Amino acid sequence: MEGAKIPYKMLSQDAFSQWLGIEILECEVGRCKVGMRVRREMLNSMNKAHGGISYSLADTAFGFTANTHGTYAVSIETSVNHISALEEGDYLTAEATLDEKRTKLGFNIIEVRRGDELVALFKGVVYRTTKDWTE
Repeated sequence: MEGAKIPYKMLSQDAFSQWLGIEILECEVGRCKVGMRVRREMLNSMNKAHGGISYSLADTAFGFTANTHGTYAVSIETSVNHISALEEGDYLTAEATLDEKRTKLGFNIIEVRRGDELVALFKGVVYRTTKDWTE
């Protein structure tokens, strides 16, 4: 399967990302940009978006990007820095700004933005299996 098509297949099978309302905005081998809007049911007790929301958006962009190389890639370590609080109605994007392939490991940095403002920074490491994505 062509690498840029893999994230679309992944999204079609990903109930959680669908619940979040994630859409693929741009995709090519080694780069994927996704977006979503923060909804009321995503807010925490302080009326701000739960930290898991920006984390999940970035994690989706991370997984999609890592898998564009054509083999199953699975997360083995991730972390996030939350830079700004998010509000209901905010439209967020997450884009892979680094996709470094090293033998069986891949290293990614994902930027989460509200417009031009950087609101979270996500780092992830994947293990690349030998199983190919197929049609």
